[in-house]
Amino acid sequence: MPIYYLVTWLRNYLYNLGVKSSKSYDLPVICVGNLSTGGTGKTPMIEYLIRLLKDEKSLATLSRGYKRRTEGFVLADKNASADSIGDEPYQFFRKFEGIQVAVDTNRQNGIEQLITSDNKPEVILLDDAYQHRKVKAGFNILLTAYNNLYYKDMVLPTGNLREPRSGAKRADVILVTKCPKTISDAEKNEIAGKLKLKSHQNAFFSHIDYAEEVISYKTKLVLDTLPKFTLVTGIANAKPLVDFLASKGLKFDHLEYNDHYNFKASDIETLASKSLIITTEKDYVRLSVNERLKNILFYLPIQIKINQPEAFNTLVTSFISQKN
Repeated sequence: MPIYYLVTWLRNYLYNLGVKSSKSYDLPVICVGNLSTGGTGKTPMIEYLIRLLKDEKSLATLSRGYKRRTEGFVLADKNASADSIGDEPYQFFRKFEGIQVAVDTNRQNGIEQLITSDNKPEVILLDDAYQHRKVKAGFNILLTAYNNLYYKDMVLPTGNLREPRSGAKRADVILVTKCPKTISDAEKNEIAGKLKLKSHQNAFFSHIDYAEEVISYKTKLVLDTLPKFTLVTGIANAKPLVDFLASKGLKFDHLEYNDHYNFKASDIETLASKSLIITTEKDYVRLSVNERLKNILFYLPIQIKINQPEAFNTLVTSFISQKN
């Protein structure tokens, strides 16, 4: 049995027994995460929750701020950037007014900083914290991608799971993401059966909804009218995006980089020679700071669309009501 499996299994076992302690909180804390190493759609899921809740509750998002150049707790302000808080948190900050966006690798400390501040949020959304067992979120949303369902996968290094599949039992909701729009009820039922849901769990399915326009800092272009362009991605799984653009009959070259890729001067030199670049919103927030790319760089907005949204939304809002 691989060492990584034993270590992660034992760690969870000790938390489940209470030997290692988890801290819970009086205010609603919602965790969005996955079992795999990435590419399940956590960022659009956090954005979905922000849209659902922001008009009724004061919100804070808390992420670790992957690959940021700062340390400790940072609360985004007017000086925030992808370098200071990470690309995904910076995307939340620039997109949604009136919410707090914080980062801290120590989620307990991050929550304490938020709840003891003068602007204490009413709800905290934990981004990518499913394995952060020191915090016991009140509501856990576990994501698993349609083309890489966790029950078909194995723990690192053999597979891509951060912890054994048994960790899924901690979830309140299991959301299958990036499904085909045409997925049938029969297939949903088959997948739900293989998820082996516990009595406290609910399963939902979702797909990515792509916008019909790409956006730059000053203008928009209709997707269907684009000339040949260069697609630039630095995300965990670009295949759904590539497939979507190809299905539209668009012509493009694809420059694919690793997730959260730190673009170097030589990369910028290459990109600056292109006539039109389409990228993801996450990549846009990092690349758009370069003046040489500003006039040729556009991003394609996406949103997550959940089947039975009313039932999903009710589970989330009911949890919050019970905690308030």
